[in-house]
Amino acid sequence: MNDTSAAAVRVSAWPLMLTAAAILTITMGTRQSMGLFVSPLNSATGLGIVAISFAMAVGQFVWGASQPIFGAVADRYGSARVVMAGGVMLAIGMAMTPFVDSQWMLMLAIGVVTAAGAGAGSFSILIGATARRLPAEKRAFASGFINAGGSFGQFLFAPLNQVLISAFGWVTAMMTMAVAALATLPLARLLGRDPGAPSASGTATAPAGIGLREQLRVAARDKSYWLLHAGFFTCGFHIAFLVTHLPGEVGLCGLPAGVAATSLAIIGLANIAGSLSAGALGSRYRMKWLLFWTYLSRAVAIAIYLAAPKTALTFYVFAAVLGFTWLSTVPPTAGLVGKLFGTRYLATLFGLTLLSHQIGGFFGAWLGGVALVSTGSYAWMWYADMGLAVIAALVNLPIEEARLPVARTAAA
Repeated sequence: MNDTSAAAVRVSAWPLMLTAAAILTITMGTRQSMGLFVSPLNSATGLGIVAISFAMAVGQFVWGASQPIFGAVADRYGSARVVMAGGVMLAIGMAMTPFVDSQWMLMLAIGVVTAAGAGAGSFSILIGATARRLPAEKRAFASGFINAGGSFGQFLFAPLNQVLISAFGWVTAMMTMAVAALATLPLARLLGRDPGAPSASGTATAPAGIGLREQLRVAARDKSYWLLHAGFFTCGFHIAFLVTHLPGEVGLCGLPAGVAATSLAIIGLANIAGSLSAGALGSRYRMKWLLFWTYLSRAVAIAIYLAAPKTALTFYVFAAVLGFTWLSTVPPTAGLVGKLFGTRYLATLFGLTLLSHQIGGFFGAWLGGVALVSTGSYAWMWYADMGLAVIAALVNLPIEEARLPVARTAAA
């Protein structure tokens, strides 16, 4: 990158980062507060917790599966169009939900349309669009900043949804979220044209270099890339279980629904600090060690929660501790993908790791409902979550990552 282009990148970095963070605030805020609708949906439809949990689980999988697909489209045609299409899908899916009368309709609304729409405006597309325009030393912080936008969305939308549900009913709350999703459309236009996307004349704005198929073949042979997938699977299991079933856990403890909404908001608020910290530390320390300590701390936090009395204060402290690590795995994971393979196809390659993340999410959301119906509690899910967190911490250690910041910059 020459001095002129580098200066242009520095001038445009903050508007681009703020726009991407604002989009993620909406798409993640609406998606991460869906657990608050499980009980109202069950009461309104009579479909049962397992059926609703399964629809949520399908949504976890589709959200992940859609990201490498949308990422490949964004890598070729630009992120703005993808995000705009996603905003429309997200709004339609949420607007459909109050009219469902069967499990299949619920899976279509929440599990497919809503989830795919959120996926089109999520991490891989937004971080990929930003990373291509920033120098290597700025990418980790940018990823953390964008990720913090998603955490702020959870902090904002969880209590807002609970207030709307309590005051006006879950249908009004869901429709409000559908309208909010449309705000991503004007924001998407501010993303501009990605480097490498076709110009108006149909020619690429940046040299293509290695083709996508060849890049995928290279990634498929890389051990470190697969280890990232394995760790991210556990992250998805953990987050989907909590975001879907934390309200149910709070209810089992005899506490009011407001405790669950406040806990989800605290998770989002704490992860703003966690995401920014992960982004800043990723520029100074090896990212695999950040992932190791993040996953290990989750296992310790769950063990302490299980031994603690189940009071509102316990949930708030638990939420704050877990919130700090909630999605702080995203900046180092995206950063490692960029360091291993460069940024040309980052939206696609990082999108594939998010697919593994959401395969874990599928099992976390679905098995939580199965465990509750089968045993009357979530105890076995907590044990599984704790064990998987330890495994995830360990599998990140063999990842081959350069020690020195200079080597990281050169590799990216």
